[in-house]
Amino acid sequence: MHIIYHVVPAETWLVFDGEPTYEADSLRSEGFIHLSEQQQVAGVLDRYYQNVPNLLLLHIDPAKLTHELRYEAASNGELFPHVYGPINKDAVIEIEKIVVNNDR
Repeated sequence: MHIIYHVVPAETWLVFDGEPTYEADSLRSEGFIHLSEQQQVAGVLDRYYQNVPNLLLLHIDPAKLTHELRYEAASNGELFPHVYGPINKDAVIEIEKIVVNNDR
């Protein structure tokens, strides 16, 4: 099974507790939700989430998404998955707490 990933602060995820879908702020501001392939997650954490506590990593089955999924180039030319609508929670197959290693 192919899995894609989304990083979210735990407190943001909790806002959608009891809801059938999740919406990142980027859905309103950019029209889509940023996702990553497994090998891209570490780079996303380094670029956008340094010193952000209490992060979760959503494991998402793209076959279960109810909105369009597109792979699009980032500013560095790397292709990232984007979903053009809320993420239906039944597509989230695992929620992992991200443990940050501060011993760099």
